[in-house]
Amino acid sequence: MKKTAFTTFPNIFRISSNFFADIISKTDYSIDNQSESILDNEIVTSNDTDVRRKVIVELKGINKSFDSKKVLDNLDLSIYNGEFLTLLGPSGCGKTTTLRIIGGFETADSGQTFINGKLMKDEQPNKRGVNTVFQSYALFPHMTVFNNVAFGLKMNKIPKEEIHTRVMEILRIVKLEDYVDRKPHQLSGGQQQRVALARAVVNNPLVLLLDEPLSALDASLRKNMQNELKQLQRKLGITFIFVTHDQEEALSMSDRVVVMNNGVVEQIGSPKDVYENPNSLFVASFIGDINIFDAEVLGYTEDNLINAKVEGRICTVDTDKKLAVGQKFKLLLRPEDMVIEKISEVPDTEGLMLGNIEFKTYKGATLDTLIRLNNGKQIKASEFFNEEYEDLDYNYNEKVSIGWVSGWEVVITDERT
Repeated sequence: MKKTAFTTFPNIFRISSNFFADIISKTDYSIDNQSESILDNEIVTSNDTDVRRKVIVELKGINKSFDSKKVLDNLDLSIYNGEFLTLLGPSGCGKTTTLRIIGGFETADSGQTFINGKLMKDEQPNKRGVNTVFQSYALFPHMTVFNNVAFGLKMNKIPKEEIHTRVMEILRIVKLEDYVDRKPHQLSGGQQQRVALARAVVNNPLVLLLDEPLSALDASLRKNMQNELKQLQRKLGITFIFVTHDQEEALSMSDRVVVMNNGVVEQIGSPKDVYENPNSLFVASFIGDINIFDAEVLGYTEDNLINAKVEGRICTVDTDKKLAVGQKFKLLLRPEDMVIEKISEVPDTEGLMLGNIEFKTYKGATLDTLIRLNNGKQIKASEFFNEEYEDLDYNYNEKVSIGWVSGWEVVITDERT
């Protein structure tokens, strides 16, 4: 389907150092045996095919239940070296459990976990070559930025000079080199998050696990940190496995998105693929806004297009799927796929869906409308302003015709929701 790009500390708590040390030793500070510091590596590009396509994490037949409730159901997943992969899904879909099994914080009931080709049996989190950044950051409130980042290196008895070099290099990358002597309560939320990231990646992990690390930030800061996080991943070349329930976050940051629901993988693909070519109603409905139309196959044209009845409109549908005459299906269209015309500007409305403008929202670059079709169905449309349509606007209850850009439709026969 051809389409344009979519647009879419606090107070210092009195907690013992031993408590924080226990958290850190189990999460963020596994030192692998890489012969070269990740900080010295060049940016991994898409041309590095052999490097990028190496499977760095593999899950085979993973099952996990809590209190007789199945959380993961025979999960298979391969994650490649150097990619930014996001586990996306609603609460309870199994994405965080998947992350915790990779990190060694949960044990699967059955199945196998491989990291860098090695089977993880009883390996503790700090022996897996993966580091984790949690929502809470878990920074030592009594330590400076430098000492927070250096903590794991000191625990592993890295030489003092090397510690200083590595810490200052990663602080430079995350733009905190001027904050080395500050303590967490003297930093903003975004700065605290960058300290947590620096503390994790300074140890040269094979994989960085991120469990909704942006969820505590306000909307503006969150968007800035999305960009910074992606740039950091590109700079370091480390595999990032990111968990979120935020669809826009997943689409804007990821190389691949794993859409999960009820413990299974619904779809894996690039952000563009899962957005423009969802393989089920669940994926289509979960990722972004979608219009879902009831349709039925009437026959085929000489060009092998489907003649179909869509919400009472006889039209052609462009799809590679082979459907039988009489077969019912769902036709999916994003709001930006819709073509809205004022009735006064359409001389012939035969075969068109008709409706009335029910609500409109001006968003600067777009005009978003809700339209009530004559059959009572409500649809969403999003139209972009440009030189040709700079005066784009409608009156409330105005009569309009509704169509779509041919070739942008998606045909779904899998009606799992």
